[in-house]
Amino acid sequence: MLWLKALHLIFMVTWFAGLFYLPRLYVYHAMSSDEISNERFKVMERKLYYGIMTPGMIFTFVFGIWMLTDYAWDIYGKSGWLHAKLSLLLITVIYHVVCGKWLIDFKQDRNRHSHVYYRWMNEVPVLFLVGIIILAVVKPF
Repeated sequence: MLWLKALHLIFMVTWFAGLFYLPRLYVYHAMSSDEISNERFKVMERKLYYGIMTPGMIFTFVFGIWMLTDYAWDIYGKSGWLHAKLSLLLITVIYHVVCGKWLIDFKQDRNRHSHVYYRWMNEVPVLFLVGIIILAVVKPF
């Protein structure tokens, strides 16, 4: 049980590291004006999204679902905090997918947002992380 939790947390940290860093890359990408920088950011963003973030998300789900089916659902299945945490997780996945849409927009040179927009969007996963951690650790309801 503790190994599952440890692996779940390791991959969650990996996933969130990417969720924090990718919008920051978008900030710099939106500010870049030369072709060399533009192409460099495209490579960095692609590698981060597909090489780190998405596998981190997948393994977070694998070990989280494993914990749920192994023991957590039987213990906490009727707890409001777990349902709230899973709801925040769903919203985080939607944010992940939106980051992927921005990735495609940059890849096709169709970015429509300013660096200020991405600066604000860079703060969004912090809210998800704080909520998820508080719900999982404190279990307030």
